[in-house]
Amino acid sequence: MTGPRIHPTADVSPAASIGPGASIWHHAQVRERASIGPGCIIGKGVYVGADVSIGANCKVQNYSCVYEGNTLEDGVFIGPEVVLTNDRYPRAINPDGTLKAASDWDLSGSLVRYGAAIGARSVILPGLTIGRWALVAAGSVVTRDVPDYALVAGNPARQLGWACACARPLDAALACPACGRRYRLAGESPARLEPLPSPEPA
Repeated sequence: MTGPRIHPTADVSPAASIGPGASIWHHAQVRERASIGPGCIIGKGVYVGADVSIGANCKVQNYSCVYEGNTLEDGVFIGPEVVLTNDRYPRAINPDGTLKAASDWDLSGSLVRYGAAIGARSVILPGLTIGRWALVAAGSVVTRDVPDYALVAGNPARQLGWACACARPLDAALACPACGRRYRLAGESPARLEPLPSPEPA
C-alpha cells in the first residue's frame, strides 16, 4: 500500500495521522489529532474535526462533516452532505449573553460501527451508536441508537426492517434476495439480528 494522497487544496493539520493508501481530496479539512485509517477516501469539501477517529477503508463523501467527538470504525460509508453532530444543547452564548467557551461545551459524539452506511444528507444527533452493518436511508434524522443490521429512515428515523451486509433489504424470511445470505433474530427486547453460517458448497 502506498503512502497517503493529499490534494494540494486540502488543509490537513501536521498533527493529524493519515494512514497509508488514504486519499484526501479537494478542499477537505482535517483538523489536529484526527486519525484517518489506511485506505480511506475523504471526498471533496469534507470536514474532519479535531480528535476524530476514522478507521480503515472508510468512505466519507463530498461535503460531509464529522465533528469532534465522533468515531467511525472500519469500513463505514458516509454519504454526501451527512452531518455527525456533537452538541445536544447548542447555543452560541450563555444565558448572561457572554460567548460560550470550550469549558461551557458538553461534547457528545457518536459511534458508527463496522460496515455501517449513512445515506446522503442525513443528520446524526449526538451521543448515539449506529450498529454494525446498519443502513440509514438518505435524508434521515437519527435521534436514537440504531441496532446492528437495522434499516432506518425518516425524520425522526424509524426502523423499517433489516439490511444485509451487501446493503439490500432482507425479505420476510430474513434472507437477502440479492446475495442469498440468511439471518436470524436473537433476543426480543431489543430484537437483534445475527448472520447464519453460509451453506457449504455442493
